[in-house]
Amino acid sequence: MAAKLDNQQDFIFRSKLPDIYIPNQLPLHTYCFENISQFKDNPCLIKGATGDIYTYAEVELTSRKVAAGLNKLGIQQGDVIMLLLQNSPEFVFAFLGASFCFAISTTANPLSPPADIITQLTSSKAKLVITQAVHVDKVKQFAKENDIKVITTDARLKDCLHFSELASSHEKDIPNVKINADDLMVLPYSSGTTGFPKGVMLTHKGSITSVAQLVDGENPNLYIHCHDVILCLLPLFHIYALSLILLCGLRVGAALLIVQKFEISSLMELLTKYKVTVAPFVPPIILAIVKRPVTDKYDLSSIRFMISSAAPMGKELEDAIKAKLPNAILAQGYGMTEAAPAAMSFAFAKEPFKVKSGACGTVLRNSEMKIIDLDTGKPLPRNQAGEICIRGNQIMKGYLNDPEATERIIDKDGWLHTGDVGYIDDDDELFIVDRLKELIKYKGFQVAPAELEALLIAHPHIYDAAVVPMKDDVAGEVPAAFVVRSKGSNITEGEIKQYISKQVIFYKRIKKVILVDAIPKLTSGERRCGHPNSIPSLVSKMG
Repeated sequence: MAAKLDNQQDFIFRSKLPDIYIPNQLPLHTYCFENISQFKDNPCLIKGATGDIYTYAEVELTSRKVAAGLNKLGIQQGDVIMLLLQNSPEFVFAFLGASFCFAISTTANPLSPPADIITQLTSSKAKLVITQAVHVDKVKQFAKENDIKVITTDARLKDCLHFSELASSHEKDIPNVKINADDLMVLPYSSGTTGFPKGVMLTHKGSITSVAQLVDGENPNLYIHCHDVILCLLPLFHIYALSLILLCGLRVGAALLIVQKFEISSLMELLTKYKVTVAPFVPPIILAIVKRPVTDKYDLSSIRFMISSAAPMGKELEDAIKAKLPNAILAQGYGMTEAAPAAMSFAFAKEPFKVKSGACGTVLRNSEMKIIDLDTGKPLPRNQAGEICIRGNQIMKGYLNDPEATERIIDKDGWLHTGDVGYIDDDDELFIVDRLKELIKYKGFQVAPAELEALLIAHPHIYDAAVVPMKDDVAGEVPAAFVVRSKGSNITEGEIKQYISKQVIFYKRIKKVILVDAIPKLTSGERRCGHPNSIPSLVSKMG
């Protein structure tokens, strides 16, 4: 049945499913554990590396103890703590603990270079960092100079606290404070539609709305339940895993299999050992499962559905993974950090409806979508491509301390302009066809061309540069750079690559350098960089 339009002239699209009541005036932790009495003794977290299991009752209690421990260290309502952690039970305890004491978590990739981490610490004004001992040197000096406490989750180090000190506090020592639904809950960083990473302000209300849109109601869009085992391999510091896996899983009482790093053989062992039923992946992992012969030795029939998101999955890859997962329903999701993160529903309702190959599903409940003309900004009818815009309580409050960037992405009527180009077909299914924004998506990770361009231009032997996405079978997209050398310079492609690789995390490294005489300019004088469609004369040189 086709979704009805709010106004036939406005072309505002809504879900095929009816809106539901969402208790988004609650704090996030109260919402997640609202039904805990029904599954308090069920496994909540399974640590894949060791087999350790934490029940729901244990996770809830430990999280409250961590909240009390944070309070003892002086963390108050509205303060920011940084989780510089890979997937682990401690990540979950710390994230929920921060919610219990109404602090704000900012999540960061622990493999990021020190400069990126310090930039985020500075921007977010974090007062405490929780990390592993191996990453302490990245923040130690900055933390000392700025009175930031550092806590390790594994080895004990001099001048650092240990996570056990948080978890041994008395749970009744949590401060009694009032929460406003619009208070910030988590502060991930995203480049948005362009530029450098910015703090995305996600509230308790927005995060609850995002989860409820997927798993609440009589016929939930994402039909998961307390008997499911959900793979948590994707990084929790990324909003996709944080919201769709952790928060959705906690809400329904599912078991979460925590896996810290991807290795194909050990992953196969864990999938079969714990009979995983829900497998959220990204296309590069799917590609490995399809192409590696070792996967043929394992029975993956327990997986009842697989989600692919963070980057597009082509039909050929989709068909190949279907052969590997005989009992699984497959679907692609679409969203962004600023939408906390889902924008489209999956075809996994309790009473499922079919979604065409290549489609991203339909509009989420309690949400609206419109497609606008790229030139006029006017709403378009079905089957006409334009920029995708989303409106609902799930979208971010704005960018931290950046009202101008906020106004560029959220208009006065509350519409979030995604920077993606797509269309809604006659069955209200969304298809993505292009991207306006400059971001490069490497295995789902965001790479902002402007950041790499700034580093390149800072080199004394580089006069000008433009960074663009280049298609890659494994990563989806990789950064490629067009470089104009300074007069008299003989700097080589290899030297340029090495210069960048020393300063950035692995997925931001430039994979190809093309030396050119000039970067094309617009008539306004602006450099024509970003999406490859914007500089076709250069991209054609990549072959």
